[in-house]
Formats: sequence, structure tokens, C-alpha cells
Amino acid sequence: MSSTEWAQAALQSFDAVVSATEGFRSRAGQRLMAEQVARTFSSATLGKVDEESGEPAPTRSIAVIQAGTGVGKSLAYCAPAIALALARGTRVLISTATVALQEQLVNKDLPALAALMPQPFKFALAKGRGRYVCKLKLDRLAGHGEAEEEGEDDLFAEEEAAARAKRPRHETEARIQFYSTMAQTLAKGAWDGDRDSLDTPPEPEVWSPVAAEGASCTGKHCPAFSQCTYYDKRKELVGAQVIVANHDLLLSSLGARVLPELDNCLLVLDEAHHLPSTALDQFACSMDLSRITWIERLASRGLRIGALLEVEEIADIPKHSAQLRQTLQDLARIVMDVYGAQLKSQKDTWGPARVRVPRGELPEPLIAPLGLLAASAEGFLEALRAISKALRAEMRDKPDEAKRLSTLYAQIGMLAPRLEELHATAQLLLQDAPEGADHTFVPAAKWFTLEMDGDFIVVKAHASPILPGTTLRNHLWSAVRGAVLTSATLTSCGHFDFFLREAGLHGDEATTTLEVPSPFNYAAQGTLIAAETRADPKNAAQFTAEMVDALLHDIARVEYGALVLFTSREQMRQAVDALPTAMRSVVLVQNALPRTQLLRRHRERVENGEPSVIFGMQSFGEGLDLPGRLCESVFITKLPFAPPDDPVGEARAEWLRAVGRDPFSELVVPATAIRLAQWVGRAIRTEEDMAHVYCYDKRLTRTSYGQRLLKGLPPFALEQRAPL
Repeated sequence: MSSTEWAQAALQSFDAVVSATEGFRSRAGQRLMAEQVARTFSSATLGKVDEESGEPAPTRSIAVIQAGTGVGKSLAYCAPAIALALARGTRVLISTATVALQEQLVNKDLPALAALMPQPFKFALAKGRGRYVCKLKLDRLAGHGEAEEEGEDDLFAEEEAAARAKRPRHETEARIQFYSTMAQTLAKGAWDGDRDSLDTPPEPEVWSPVAAEGASCTGKHCPAFSQCTYYDKRKELVGAQVIVANHDLLLSSLGARVLPELDNCLLVLDEAHHLPSTALDQFACSMDLSRITWIERLASRGLRIGALLEVEEIADIPKHSAQLRQTLQDLARIVMDVYGAQLKSQKDTWGPARVRVPRGELPEPLIAPLGLLAASAEGFLEALRAISKALRAEMRDKPDEAKRLSTLYAQIGMLAPRLEELHATAQLLLQDAPEGADHTFVPAAKWFTLEMDGDFIVVKAHASPILPGTTLRNHLWSAVRGAVLTSATLTSCGHFDFFLREAGLHGDEATTTLEVPSPFNYAAQGTLIAAETRADPKNAAQFTAEMVDALLHDIARVEYGALVLFTSREQMRQAVDALPTAMRSVVLVQNALPRTQLLRRHRERVENGEPSVIFGMQSFGEGLDLPGRLCESVFITKLPFAPPDDPVGEARAEWLRAVGRDPFSELVVPATAIRLAQWVGRAIRTEEDMAHVYCYDKRLTRTSYGQRLLKGLPPFALEQRAPL
């Protein structure tokens, strides 16, 4: 079939599904989006292309689609994409940013679609390995609670071992009982080994010791391989035509063959506005300069296991180990010599004290030690690779010794990622402008932190790329043939340019954009109340005091559900402290309860005809779906500018200024516009909703950039209110 015929057939499948869906109304915007999805995926060349033999270069095809709330974007991309994948003998890979959307797709949208499409298809959920239990680790902890012998079964990192030593006896016994119950439930088949499917998912410190990890996993050589949850789930992926993953997994597994090959599948990125920040998180790195005893443990394990396997490369491990320990100590001392005064002066700040390296230009005393660190880490890693290779060969040749060999492999693997992180961090810190480089060279963000662990001072070094677009262009888009990126908020101040730059697609000839408006009548359904204060929002103390007074006045009139969004913990704390006694029972504060419990209590109150007001921060500003009376008012306490002390944002702004560009206009305002649109988007969720949005920041209506922000918001009726 030609690409045109494929697209037509895919659109017919979409139309058939819409017609067969009971009570479902045809939406012009949804069909427009489905047309673009079908056109994009039908024109992409999939699979290997041999250009040397005269085959034409593969056609790349990428669509960036903003679909307003209520468009029904899941069906608009799922139906045509799946129809095309089945016709072309390929697969659909859907990546989301949140667990909530993953679960909605797998538990609701895809089963409903599978029941309506003429051709059957299978779908599966892909999660990172760490979401699943390692049966070997669980059995060990369930039976013993602690390691048996230092030389044989000590798989814990030093911080975890120290925490166990400090833990009261009754707590250790409770842990053993918890692991024992978990192991029994797994053995009976009453639990599938997925952390997220436990009734109460355990805290990270409880889960971490039993989580599956790639570095310590021997795969098919493991004695528990036939009962391994992670590999069982991997088998489901092999047989599925539709795989639902997340952005973290997508980027962390590039080139690892965990997910379908990107040049031979149809890729959908939902909640795509998160992709740039996820990319920065994935490619950032850090290293601890203070807690270094793990190096000696890794060296002793490497020497012992390497000697058992007669690996020649272990001869230099003592030298590399000693050099690493000494160099890290030297680096910690130099960092404190250079930056100690600045770091110590921040002792009252929230989180670790932090100091950024201006322009990414490291002080001269740090450069030689970092070079030595990178070289020693590389030499040590080469020795570990030789040991791992020998272990895998031994496992192949001696399957009856799989358990012993798997334990040895895990002993190396539990600590090796730290060494890899040392190496990567040192290399990125050493990255510098080449001789004769012009302004187009973009430095990495580099910074150091200081925090206390009990009485122990912990110094860390950090580095990160500052342009997510460059990272995504090099690592993701170079491999992708056909992709659709979608979200309700991809335009900023009315334009796609900011997102395209952030996502690495600006100037990419394969990329097209489409804006599909929401079907809601925002002017009739909602009112944006610009409630001004006398105080300037830049004067935090005066503004917060005045804003809180106005907020309390307004939320006292809430009849059903409402959401208040804050830009800082301190701001939220002051509002909570100011609540009159009668109002305290009405307000639910983020983190006072687990999110699911808090939302359940909110729904129960509203359903009983009682007022309920949620106080939350950024994570409550998107993804919450509270239709109807559950959220009749949204209160935005202040424009959601990013924190001013973010070292990556600071470094990027510094670079933009250095090349004659304006970071506020080019970076800060567009990013705030997307965040604000998400926050405002909590108000109207259905065609029947009626809601008010309050914003207490007068900059929204009084500044030129505020007018830009307004252009990116739904066309609510605007009402301006003078200070109370």
C-alpha cells in the first residue's frame, strides 16, 4: 500500500471506533488530530535502509500536536497509530510522563479500543527494572534480614549498612517480617512482584534492598530466572503490538534493546511538555567526594573474584583504588578551600548548600585532580569489565554453580554503577571550550553542594548539560523515524517555537505542528479573576501577607471543591498557619496525607455536599482531574516562575546573556507560560463545568510579559479586582 492508502485506512479505523462507541459524540478537533497522526505515521520509512545499495534515504516524519483539554487525544492517536502498526507489521510505543496516564491507557483506554477494533492486538506496560522485586534478594532478606557473610553475601551499599546498624532491634525484626510476608505473597501468586501493585507501596528505603537492578542482574544465568517478575514482564512486551512506557525509561534505555527499536516503530510521546526536563535529569550526573569507603570494598571484591577466575587485568586494581580514594579526598579539600566560605554561609537554606561554577570554567586547582580521577576510574572500570566477562563465561560453562556465580556478579554490580557515575561526572566537569571555540560552544552547568549526614560533612560535585534540545537531537531524534508529540500545553504565549527548541526539533524539516483547540466554551464556562494586591510580588514578605488575607477571604466562600496552588513551601506554610480554626477542617494540605488518600477524602467531602479545599504545589498543578464540583475554583497565589536558584537554569541564563540574548524573555517567560497554562487547566475539565480561576499576582495584567502569558491561557472572561 502507498502511504496515502495507509493513512486513509487508518482514519477509517478511527471513524469506525468512534461510530461504535456508545454515547460518543464526534468531535471535529479529535478527527483533525487523528488525520495528522495517520498522515505522519504513514509517511515514515521504517526498518533498516541500505543507502549504499542505492535505496533512498529514509523519510522521517514527526508531528507536534497541541490538543486542548476535552479533545480526546488518547483515542485520536491510539486508533490510527495501532491500525497503521498492524497494517505495516510494526509496533506502537507510547511514552507518558506520569504513572496516572500509563494506568489510564493500560487499564481503561486500550482495553476499550481493543474491544472495538476489527483486528485484535495485545498491549503491555513497560516499567523500569527497579519497579520489580528481585526474588534472590527478597528470599535472602526474608530468611535472614541481614547479610550472612561479608565475603559471600554483602550486597548493601555503605549508607544502607550504616542505617541498619543504627536501626532499633524491633524495627529490624519488623523489616524481616515485612520481607517474609512479601516473599510468601509472591510465592503464592497473590502478588506479581510489581511495587506499584502492592496495597501500600513501601518507602524507597524499604524497597531499595529488594529492587531488581541491571548492574547486579545475571539474567538467564540467575537461578531464579524462571520465576523472575521483571523478565516475565519483558516476555509480555515481546508479544505486544502496543507498549506503554514513560519518558524516563525511554531515554534511559536508548540503545539497550529494552523497548522496540526507534527506527522501526511508531512513537507517541504524550505529556510531551515534560520531555525536555526529563532529558536534562537523565543526562545530569553527580559524585560524592566524601563517602568513599565503597571504593575499598569494590576493590577487595574485584581482586577476590578476579583471582578466583584468573583474570589478569586485576593487577592494577589496588593502584586505581588507592588513587581514586586519595584524589576524591584531595578534591573535597580543594572544593572547601575554594568554595567553603560560600557553602557554609548558606546553613539556614532549604536543602543542601550550593555554589555554581560561573561559565562552567573550573578553578585551576581542580582540573588536574579531576583528570587523574577520570583516568583511574576508566582503568578500574576496564578491570571490572574483564571480571564481568569472565563471570558470564563461567556461568555459561558451569550452570550448576549459577547461584554462587550470580552472587559474585551481584557483589561487583551493586557498587560498579557508582564508579561509572564517578567517571561520567569527572568527564562532564572537565568539558571545556576547545581552543578557538566561538560563542556557539555551550558549557555544561557545574556546581558543588555541602550537606550534613549526622555529624559528617558531605561534599558532592554535579554537572549537567544545559540545552535539552541538543541532548535530545543527538540521542533520541537521530534514531526516530516516525513520532507524534502531544500535550494540552505545547505552545507558549501562543507559539510552538519555545517547545520546539527545548525538544530539539526547531528547524527540523521532518517536523510539522498542529494546534487543536479545546471544544469547551471557556468564555461562557469560566472567569479569570485578576485579584490584585498593593504589594509588589517581588517583595515576598509583604506580598505573601496581603495575598494570604485575600485568599482566606475568597476560600471562605467556597461551597464545594477548590484547589489552591502555591509556588513555595514557605508560602503554603504561612497560609496554613493563618487559617482560622473553623476553616482548618475544610483544608487538605499536600503531603499531610498520601496523595491517593487526600484526593479520596476530598471527593468524599464534596459528594457529601461539604466544602473541601486542597492546598498544593507544582505536582498538584498538573495531572489532577477534578471535574464538576470537585474543583469549581482554582486559586493561583503567585505566577509560577521556576525557582531562581536552579543551577542548570542559572547556567543557561548566564550563557544566553553572554551571547547577547535575553534569558527572561527567551527562557523564563515561555517556561512560566506552559506551567501557568497547566495550572489554569485544572479548572475546566468537561463541557458542563463552570469554574473561577483567581490569580493574586498583578504582574499578569500590569506587565508586558504578563500580557504574553495571558495569550497562552484559555479565553476566559476576564474580571479585574482591586486590592481588598
